[in-house]
Amino acid sequence: MKLENNYHSLTNSVFDNVILILKSMLVGVCAGGIAVLYRLVLGKGESFAFSLYDFVSGNLLWILLLIPIFGIVAYLIGKMVDYNPMISGSGIPQIEGILKGYFLKRKSWFSTLVCKFVGGAMGIAGGLSLGREGPSIQLGANVGEAIGNRLGNGRLEKKILIAGGASAGLAAAFNAPLAGVMFALEEIFKYFTPVILLSMMSAAVASDFISKQIFGMQPIFELPVIQSIPLSGYGYLILLGILLGVFGAIYNYVLLRTKDLYKSLSLPTWVKIWIPFLLAIVFGITMPQVLGGGHALFEEMNSDLVLTTMIVFLLVKFLFSVISFGSGIPGGIFFPLIVLGAGIGSVYAKAIISFLGVDPILFHNFIILAMAGYFTAIVRAPLTGIILVTEMTNSLAHLLSLTVVSLVAYAVADLLKSPPVYEALLDGMLDKEQGEPKESGKRIVFEILVQHESMLANKMVKDISLPEGTLLVEIRRGEYRILPKGNTKIKEGDTISVLTDVNLECSVKEALEVQNQST
Repeated sequence: MKLENNYHSLTNSVFDNVILILKSMLVGVCAGGIAVLYRLVLGKGESFAFSLYDFVSGNLLWILLLIPIFGIVAYLIGKMVDYNPMISGSGIPQIEGILKGYFLKRKSWFSTLVCKFVGGAMGIAGGLSLGREGPSIQLGANVGEAIGNRLGNGRLEKKILIAGGASAGLAAAFNAPLAGVMFALEEIFKYFTPVILLSMMSAAVASDFISKQIFGMQPIFELPVIQSIPLSGYGYLILLGILLGVFGAIYNYVLLRTKDLYKSLSLPTWVKIWIPFLLAIVFGITMPQVLGGGHALFEEMNSDLVLTTMIVFLLVKFLFSVISFGSGIPGGIFFPLIVLGAGIGSVYAKAIISFLGVDPILFHNFIILAMAGYFTAIVRAPLTGIILVTEMTNSLAHLLSLTVVSLVAYAVADLLKSPPVYEALLDGMLDKEQGEPKESGKRIVFEILVQHESMLANKMVKDISLPEGTLLVEIRRGEYRILPKGNTKIKEGDTISVLTDVNLECSVKEALEVQNQST
């Protein structure tokens, strides 16, 4: 049997860890370069879309030419999606699936990178309501996979480099290195060890350095905040968190149902992709603020728009975003949902300022808080949301209030049984991979961090129900590495290394994660 993940990865020395960090920095530089190029191309594409619709709105006969041109564009994108389904959507569920051991028969990293880059750029150039951040994460992960295939020392290290690339992609897309690190840990890995943490940080910081060389040090959003919300106003924060939790659950429900609706249509992929392009023509002429990722709509929030007009903009942006994403075109929801959250915060702030006498000086505060709360309700990654908004606005004045809003939004969405959006999207993609996995003859070692009060804690190795074909090969306890025996007791905080067949990795992980839940 071929050992895919050699045992050297279990006995990493300090020197090996330093080498891994250097590899992660290389991933960060390369992934940052690709993400920066993608960001530049999409910026040009979005500017082209606004110029195009500005011209067409004054020359309506050009619509007759634009419809078939967009049909050709949709056909080309559809063919790319049919050839490589991994480029569909944002790419974040795909990366999570790869790191969990799914999608073993996918196309090469190079095919995914090229098709994702080209398909995403074409969608934005047409004015579709899509974000660059999810694709940037996938592009970065593709770079991490490429370097991991060449330099990775075993499958575990390759996965660390893939996650490092994802972290670097987000860091470059938002100028937010800490958010890139936290997203990789909170959403992709869902646990961390010192080596994983340092690898993610190395990749994200290297990527952010490349990004700042091109885009400068300016934050994504310029929102002047004069003073923090006083403690006496925290009741407004709780109400805002409740609303964001409800609206986040609605967003997830509508998005997932839209995906299901598209799946039920007996139409070629390119025709499904053509639908949002046709809508883009309509909105580009009548309401161009809803086009693209959302920068144009965000600018409207700082104007003196009538409350009802802002609500209409948000509703149209919401529907256009889910229709664009649901079609399966390469593109993300990351930035559009943050802009929608900002819009909800804008409407909420205008309402309480107008009707409840809240100080108008706090207007921007509620926009910032709503971005983090809405992100948390949808993605269920509160730390990422808090850090991301902090870095995007370049302000540390809101940490307590951001935490309050995010916690309330998280709790409400959880009570409404709304699934985390990327996990739900991954589950939908895995419907096609049902069936009993067969052993491949190739072995892999993966790690599990034993949670506090879990069913694995304080048990002897011989008392653990390991799935068939699985062997516990090492226990790491702090700086100590223990070769397990039957009477070796597992303790809280231990990292256990498990050997199994490559094709059984997912099912074995799921079985052990059930035992690893806190009682």
